[in-house]
Amino acid sequence: MLAYRHAFHAGNHADVLKHVVLVQVLRHMAAKDKPFTLVDTHAGAGGYSLESDYARKRGEYAQGIARLWGAADLPPALADYVAQVRDFNGGGALAQYPGSPALAAQLLRPADRLHCYELHPTDHRILAAYLGQRRHSEVSMSDGFAALARELPPPSRRGVLLIDPSYELKTDYAKVVAALREALQRFATGTVIVWYPQLQLVEAAQLPRRLKAAAQAATKGWLHAGLHVAPAGEGGFGMTGSGVFVVNPPWTLHDTLQQVLPVLVQRLGQYAGARFALERHAGP
Repeated sequence: MLAYRHAFHAGNHADVLKHVVLVQVLRHMAAKDKPFTLVDTHAGAGGYSLESDYARKRGEYAQGIARLWGAADLPPALADYVAQVRDFNGGGALAQYPGSPALAAQLLRPADRLHCYELHPTDHRILAAYLGQRRHSEVSMSDGFAALARELPPPSRRGVLLIDPSYELKTDYAKVVAALREALQRFATGTVIVWYPQLQLVEAAQLPRRLKAAAQAATKGWLHAGLHVAPAGEGGFGMTGSGVFVVNPPWTLHDTLQQVLPVLVQRLGQYAGARFALERHAGP
């Protein structure tokens, strides 16, 4: 949706969960010599100023990355993620937040490919300028859902697909499930990361079940992590948390998240009911 700007939400609790998982998946992929491709279907601007009017309007980063910024006793995977954000800030104060493409640019090796899709013209222009000097990077102002036929399977037969639309349109929920099915048909061994918000909507509540059904045939199974940090707002509105569904996940990811998620509940929880969920399916 062209009205959506992630700058309002950059660095919030949902970004923390999504990006902790992304960093770990990219670390795992880079452990082998053969290059791989990351396809980001809804890439955003790449990086966001936390001092901008957008970020200050809601200040969501104060309940997310800011709560981890000065911590010295984090689990290794969480400390790794914070270190990536710190690198994006040049080692200084927390003033900028890296989106998924920026984290990828920091972690991908020179031979790894990064293909990003973003429909918002301003965010597309910013991202294209940011990645303009990186080899093997493409930024397209087109529909990431529609790009799967062109992108999958990647030339190296190693790849990660990140799907994280805004979900401002209810049709996004069905498109995400369809995209997962198409991805597995085209590239059965690829790793797919789906992020989704926890909202008081039927579509949001049903999405995890639909993703599990779509991923039953995945060769390496799936993993589902949820982080619930806040009560619903007045009238039941507002995002209470988020989830990440990973198909063909790294074999280490479940144990890593077992260490990370309790700390995120402790650090990011906004009320006594804060909690996490973690489940996995080993595959056929």
